[in-house]
Amino acid sequence: MVLAEKYRPCSLKDIEGQEEATAKLKKFVIDFRRGKKAALLAGPPGGGKTCLALCLAKDLGFEIFELNASDFRNKEVLNERLKQAAEQKSFFAKSKILLVDEIDGLSGDKDRGGVQTLMQLIEETRFPIILTANDIWQQKLNSLRSRCEVIQLKDLHYENVTNILEKISEGENIIAERDVLKNIAIKARGDARAAINDLQVLATEKTINKKDTESLNERDKEETIFNVLRIIFKTGKINSVLINIFDSLNMEINDVFLWIDENLPIEYKGEDLVRAYNALSLADIFRKRIIKQQYWRFLVYENLLLSAGISAAKGNIKKDFTTYKRPSRKLSIWLNNQKQAKKKSISQKIARVTHNSIKQTMKEFPIIEMIIKDNEKVQEQLKLEEEEIAYLRR
Repeated sequence: MVLAEKYRPCSLKDIEGQEEATAKLKKFVIDFRRGKKAALLAGPPGGGKTCLALCLAKDLGFEIFELNASDFRNKEVLNERLKQAAEQKSFFAKSKILLVDEIDGLSGDKDRGGVQTLMQLIEETRFPIILTANDIWQQKLNSLRSRCEVIQLKDLHYENVTNILEKISEGENIIAERDVLKNIAIKARGDARAAINDLQVLATEKTINKKDTESLNERDKEETIFNVLRIIFKTGKINSVLINIFDSLNMEINDVFLWIDENLPIEYKGEDLVRAYNALSLADIFRKRIIKQQYWRFLVYENLLLSAGISAAKGNIKKDFTTYKRPSRKLSIWLNNQKQAKKKSISQKIARVTHNSIKQTMKEFPIIEMIIKDNEKVQEQLKLEEEEIAYLRR
């Protein structure tokens, strides 16, 4: 039998290292009708997201209806399976929890409205919905995320994972010193499920020694941007993990710049902040040279300045837990682009009628705007849409 399943926690008290997330999720379910109707559990694989939901349901005496995002490929299946569960009362339990696992696995192209249907179900449900995801910051999840109470699970500390391995070893009569189990936990990098699987593989002879663990490689785990920021801002020494931190991050480097820029003032102050921004600006110079001149050999300098350069800029490490913010500048850029798009669409319609170039029309736009913003007849002739008219009258 797979040990990860055999020793899956049965109660909230059995879950290691997620006390804060446990308290928040329990409060969400108990206060369900007073706040948002869905909670989004976010965190790395093997951190206990699904276990947390299952244990909470059991402790509260609730029925749980569980689906994996990979079980459905379109909104018809969602409506057929999940909508019924969202509307029907539980026959045998006090209430019900709807659990949808791994929603970041939904594809915007293949799932044909899956996210939109989930949002509709959240609005209509009579029971709390719990969603889980490894990466909640994907663009396709933006609208869904805003409708949920986001509960972030932290990476499990290796001591927590070691405690789990120790309990399993006792239950399975596996002979292994704590240092050996700790070595397995460290190599699993916070993934408790992976650590348990490694324990099972190594324990074929019911004895594990330190030499046995040398065959284990640290897993290539995709780092979330929050973990990347935490390593950069809170690491005291320059090491290989810090220098290669972007290798396992699934994010455009332009977005990484925005995240670092937004959160630097939260972690650094005074001269530390000045040095950090100097490193960031130098990284930006290399980025521009790479783009303009295609000098890809500069990429190593760009990444080094973004990671080790910014990390080394601090004099003291801020030891308190820090909540990082999403880039506000990205939103500002998007809003500005939306405005420019309306301006351009209006200019295109004017240029077509006046036989003028779009470029020249946009230059003269302030004057044209004053003439046509209150002239309904001209607006009708230009076939302006309501959003374009609203833009003129803003």
